[in-house]
Amino acid sequence: MSPFLALVISYLLGSIPSAYLAGRLFRGIDLREHGSGNLGATNVLRTLGGKIALLVMIVDVAKGAVPAAVFPRHLAPVSSPGHWAIAFGIAAILGHVRSAWLLWRGGGKGVATAAGVFLALTTLPSLIALAVWAIVLLGWGYVSLASISAAVALPVAVGAMDGLHAPVFAATLAVALFVLWTHRANIGRLRRGEEHRFGRKKGAAA
Repeated sequence: MSPFLALVISYLLGSIPSAYLAGRLFRGIDLREHGSGNLGATNVLRTLGGKIALLVMIVDVAKGAVPAAVFPRHLAPVSSPGHWAIAFGIAAILGHVRSAWLLWRGGGKGVATAAGVFLALTTLPSLIALAVWAIVLLGWGYVSLASISAAVALPVAVGAMDGLHAPVFAATLAVALFVLWTHRANIGRLRRGEEHRFGRKKGAAA
């Protein structure tokens, strides 16, 4: 199989709208019309509950991990599997944010799928970023701030451990900027003190 076809498959795999499907299957609702309207695990948690949110998060992480970890072994040229692994992973992230199955009208913000990609590509720095995510969430209660902090921490950790010239460093930096862009509305709400805080009903969702 051509690696370029594998890119398309990675994108379509990332496009699987797990949160949308969970809303339809478990409650018969379109999650885009409830809560924040975002098709991510955070809105699933607030709208459908913890068990369903955990399931959605696992699926979203797997959507990134499988293309990055499995596809290069079988579908990438032997001369550059690492570069193709990054490309497959980024394609999956883009699919999650702009789902082909939903005609590009909905998606998540890419955090869980990106976590799956980089857990496969660079495990220890990713675990450090996840630790930052947990610390910020527990300390301040904002899921969006935790996600932004983890996205920023990841390229810092990769740069310190793997070097600034490693291809994965450039990928983590690009994805961090992308996550900041997908959270631009959240950043505005954080600055105004209007962002939803985890465990509280008041405010807008992440």
